[in-house]
Amino acid sequence: FPSTCVGNGSQTEIMPFKRRNGGRNKHGRGAVRFIRCTNCARACPKDKAIKKFVIRNIVEAAAVRDIAEASVYESYVLPKLYAKLHYCISCAIHSKVVRNRSRKARKDRTPPPRFKPQQNKSDKK
Repeated sequence: FPSTCVGNGSQTEIMPFKRRNGGRNKHGRGAVRFIRCTNCARACPKDKAIKKFVIRNIVEAAAVRDIAEASVYESYVLPKLYAKLHYCISCAIHSKVVRNRSRKARKDRTPPPRFKPQQNKSDKK
């Protein structure tokens, strides 16, 4: 519901709201613990922070072939680096993790498409 505020006299004005969840995912909880932004270390409520789960190879793509050639093991799978990144709203917008949307587009609640990790040609052998 929109918040109400008392104007002049006994007149009450209804304030408009931008998002139906208030920019948070807190429904029914009084308070949520804070996390620190990965980028700038700003304290941000955990439910408001933009979360991104990143899976990367520990070794960059240029060095993978060199390591495979120098390795004693024939089929050694390089380990991956798993990291959950938490961004405050400012950093998420600045680093283009999220973008601002039009009023009509904000109503669209479908999640973004998920990308499956692609297998390399060498993995299929």
